[in-house]
Amino acid sequence: MYKKFIKPILFKFNPEFVHDTINLTARFASVTRTSRILRPLFVYKNEKLENQILNINFKNPIGLAAGFDKNAQLTNFMPDLGFGFMEVGSITSNPCEGNPKPRLHRLVKGKGIIVNYGLTNNGAENITKKLKNKKFRIPIGISIAKTNDSSIKGDASIQDYFKSFQLAKDIADYITINISCPNVGDGRSFEDPELLEKLLKKIKTKQTNKPIFLKLSPDIKKDNLNKIIQLAENYNIDGFIASNLTKDRTNIDLEGKGKFKGGISGKPTQDKSNQLIKYIYKKTNGKFIIIGCGGVFNGKDAYEKIKAGASLIQIVTGLIFEGPSILKKINKELVELLEKDNYKNIQDAVGKGN
Repeated sequence: MYKKFIKPILFKFNPEFVHDTINLTARFASVTRTSRILRPLFVYKNEKLENQILNINFKNPIGLAAGFDKNAQLTNFMPDLGFGFMEVGSITSNPCEGNPKPRLHRLVKGKGIIVNYGLTNNGAENITKKLKNKKFRIPIGISIAKTNDSSIKGDASIQDYFKSFQLAKDIADYITINISCPNVGDGRSFEDPELLEKLLKKIKTKQTNKPIFLKLSPDIKKDNLNKIIQLAENYNIDGFIASNLTKDRTNIDLEGKGKFKGGISGKPTQDKSNQLIKYIYKKTNGKFIIIGCGGVFNGKDAYEKIKAGASLIQIVTGLIFEGPSILKKINKELVELLEKDNYKNIQDAVGKGN
């Protein structure tokens, strides 16, 4: 119904307007508990999909990636769509208005989106205060990033990250350090190993038992990636999210929208994401937990990332193009693929494609 009737109407309107309208509708549905009534339509359970990773219980491996619920307004709603976990943010120390509009552009044929939000969010204090003492029905990650202000540099940028970390670490089930935002002038500055090491050293001086992930760019150079992997080992980082949006537009059909700035999500990132997952998994012998993100639209896409080395999967663009039934579809297809390969549990398939 979504793809035949609802999506054609929604895709006639500005993407950000649609996103904000759906966000508002979802919040209303969760407040009125209407979403609970719809759970049987969207939620699929199977013990083959259940797993405990880093002492966190996941009912299924499919999560919502950061970038959709920037201000953590949908934590009551997303469990009713069937998500196994979700990540909010990215949040920054100071509130950010983000880049000028328009900042979302659909690549309809290519199943991608040009995204140029620029870390718009209400700020770490506002968002974490709202989440404090709240009970969550699925694991919640909080993605933190540096405030979108290029005047914040050096040690000040480390302190900027650290403030958000301090506010988030006692609320989230895990923390993601977003070092790869493509839509701000210095959003990838912490891919510099020297600066990243200073940040990790400061974060690890504060005791926390919460898992910490680094979110990587799909465009990262191998030399830099190897240095970051070594830093992750040195500072006991738990894993990586592979990957963020791509800025590389080579061989991507921009459908007449090449003048618009931004990173690209969805299918155009799929191969790069898969290669990044495979490289990290093989190089580290599966030492790190990898969350695969980029171009997942069905169970086969998710399974490809799992067999490359991902223990968990995140989606956003697939949800937009395929609709809310995508979670049930992916999870059912994953079970079918596991049974076909004679695996008893999703974790048994991790890295088996290498």
